[in-house]
Amino acid sequence: MIEKPLVLCARAFIAVGIKADTVTMLGFIIGCLAGIAIWQGSFTTALCLILLSRFCDGLDGTIARQLGATDRGAFLDISLDFLFYSWIPLSFALYDTQNALAATFLIFSFVGTGTSFLSYAAIAEKRGVDPTVNANKGIYYLGGLTEGTETILFLCACCIWPNSFVVLATLFCILCLVTTCLRIYRGYCDFKG
Repeated sequence: MIEKPLVLCARAFIAVGIKADTVTMLGFIIGCLAGIAIWQGSFTTALCLILLSRFCDGLDGTIARQLGATDRGAFLDISLDFLFYSWIPLSFALYDTQNALAATFLIFSFVGTGTSFLSYAAIAEKRGVDPTVNANKGIYYLGGLTEGTETILFLCACCIWPNSFVVLATLFCILCLVTTCLRIYRGYCDFKG
């Protein structure tokens, strides 16, 4: 659904000399501003900033594919993504300390999804897994129940219904933990011997 707008925006950015790494950093800064908006209780602003931040996250990859993807860009993208995804739950805890326990469990579950994702990618690379499986990604991409789209929808739901953060975070945490367990099981099975 968003591929065509991303390609059009990418062409416009490339035409004025804006590179993928710049868009990655811009998206991260916008995401940090979203967290500050949450902290201050400005949830509509936060929602708009999260959507803009994640649009930039898709746009940087589109630009990179047109100009030539780099290892540095892939590293920067995934590193800043994980920082963004932990900053938003922390922002809900800063907004209201009653959210702190749910935010802590959510960050714990994000660490699980992130480490299982990245460790699988590292071992897959080491073992020479066919990179054409993930032609549009900078690293081997192992899916799960809680990937980028689901996480963005969850964060948006938290901004729309901030008083339901604890319930939403608990449900999403469970899905993240299922994803983590499935990834660990897959790695355990795939990387025998």
